[in-house]
Amino acid sequence: MRFRLVAGMLLCVAILSVSAPAAEKMPALIIEGQNNHKVWPKTSLMMKKYLEDTGLFSVDIIRTAPNGTDPNFHPPFSKYRVVISNYNGAAWPEATQRDFIKYLKGGGGFVVVHAANNSFGDWKEYNEAIGLGGWGGRNEKSGPYVYFSEQGKVVRDTSAGRGGSHGSQHPFVVIVRDANHPITRGMPSAWLHGKDELYDRLRGPAENMHVLATAYSSPNQRGAGRHEPMLFTVSFGKGRVFHTPMGHADYSQECVGFITTLQRGAEWAATGKVTIKIPSDFPTADKVSRRAFKE
Repeated sequence: MRFRLVAGMLLCVAILSVSAPAAEKMPALIIEGQNNHKVWPKTSLMMKKYLEDTGLFSVDIIRTAPNGTDPNFHPPFSKYRVVISNYNGAAWPEATQRDFIKYLKGGGGFVVVHAANNSFGDWKEYNEAIGLGGWGGRNEKSGPYVYFSEQGKVVRDTSAGRGGSHGSQHPFVVIVRDANHPITRGMPSAWLHGKDELYDRLRGPAENMHVLATAYSSPNQRGAGRHEPMLFTVSFGKGRVFHTPMGHADYSQECVGFITTLQRGAEWAATGKVTIKIPSDFPTADKVSRRAFKE
């Protein structure tokens, strides 16, 4: 209570404390159900937790049938600010494909993780949206092989060749190529990612694509001997796509570098900006940083 004198009268004024409403969390969707990587049920749960740990997202997981095209798979894409794909399997129903592309072109966010870029090699608009992909019948007809030269220049190699390969799993250094993008701003210029598959020779339309970071695919690890895109974005209509070929296994996704880029990439895909800070335990150029996952 507070007392106030007004025109000779003593008034009792009640002061009410009203808390500001909590910021509404952004709805996000993880798609799973088919994947040649057998750890996918766990990695979906890991990514769900990583996104929800930011306090920015509420995350649903939708699973397709385990085999073949699932006629009942038709998520309400428009309900979500961002969709994360942990899916590598049979084609979606045509109506689902159309609605997904409509969602993206209309301004939806999309995050492509590791083997999700193996999917749908013959789906033209999906390949335009993800920029680059591997396997799934991809070759020079799918688009150029994109990599960075030793001089730091983007190379679009249109010569004949397969789309997608990798050498032995190992930790590798990620080199930031654009330190001013919201996703990579504040990161060390080079940081050591934990044990993972380093995808190389990826091919695709690579239109409206912007590479944020690369990694050298060393011949010593049976790699291509080139600097391969490891973090990149694609503009697709009004939509924003964040693509990372990293994240093969649960131990790969325990790397703080993967966790942070997933979180920041998802926020950027959903909103066009990034407020999530680079954590104090982020990897350095010579040291992997890992957070053991606990459900």
